[in-house]
Amino acid sequence: MKGPFKLSCLIPLEKAGQKLGDFVRTQMQVSRRAIKAIKYQGGEFLVDGTPQFVTYILKGGEQLEIVFPPEAISESLHPEPLPLDVIYEDDCSLVVNKSPGMPTIPSYQHFEGTLANGVVHYLREKGEAGASHPVTRLDRETSGLVLMAKHGHIHDLFSRLQKEKKIERRYIAVVHHPFAAVQGTINAPIGRKEGSIIERCVTDEGKEAITHYEVLWQNDDLAILGIRLETGRTHQIRVHFSSIGHPLIGDDLYGGELSLLKRQALHARHLFFPHPLSGKEIACMAPFPEDLLPLLEKGMERIVNWDARLRKR
Repeated sequence: MKGPFKLSCLIPLEKAGQKLGDFVRTQMQVSRRAIKAIKYQGGEFLVDGTPQFVTYILKGGEQLEIVFPPEAISESLHPEPLPLDVIYEDDCSLVVNKSPGMPTIPSYQHFEGTLANGVVHYLREKGEAGASHPVTRLDRETSGLVLMAKHGHIHDLFSRLQKEKKIERRYIAVVHHPFAAVQGTINAPIGRKEGSIIERCVTDEGKEAITHYEVLWQNDDLAILGIRLETGRTHQIRVHFSSIGHPLIGDDLYGGELSLLKRQALHARHLFFPHPLSGKEIACMAPFPEDLLPLLEKGMERIVNWDARLRKR
């Protein structure tokens, strides 16, 4: 098993006189909760190799190493040997191309067979002590890219990036009926549908939800869309397009028909994000699942051109 998660840096000379705890919190963005865990649950703050308290006064020029305590796996997670299509991986994060029908995390309806369970098993098999922290999530029947953090601190950093809208997701969807305009934006708040614990709807009492789209190909019956989310509400794409009369094919919960596909025709195709530690941009693209290819065949050339435009961004 690999050792504990660590961060290290050289203390800038201009930080002389600052408390170690303040530096770690403001400059290294370690949360108060994580600092407390380091203090009381087996972690360490090493300054030039010597353990120090958060009250230590920095001199500047020292080498700082933060050793995080072992991370317990949530009781809801059960490591399972599941097939995973890993698109990207480093010491901090993991991007997986999720299969349709696989829940992202366990729930009261689905305890087993989840992506999170599979990731925990995958990390254990590699001898890594990391956990499974979903940064982005997909509905069970939606396929495509899911970003996972391997450590709670990295998840905290990704959460900051999400709030700053620096994690960008692009989807391919197939919806009923053609569009009059080749591109558009749906800006409509989404909330729970009264009387349902599952369904969402457009409602003035909901939270802000913004979806941008462009029509990549269409005929008299359906349209293939390239979609960019500005917000990340539950069922956002499904609810938004249903609300304007273009439900996703296969999405019977929101008005789609099942004759062409037995699940919603939605795939998380692209994911762009800055590395939480280095800042380097990471770009990922997920191949399409077999069940979606017949719906995309006639528009594949347009999709490939869309892919190329995104990779050149």
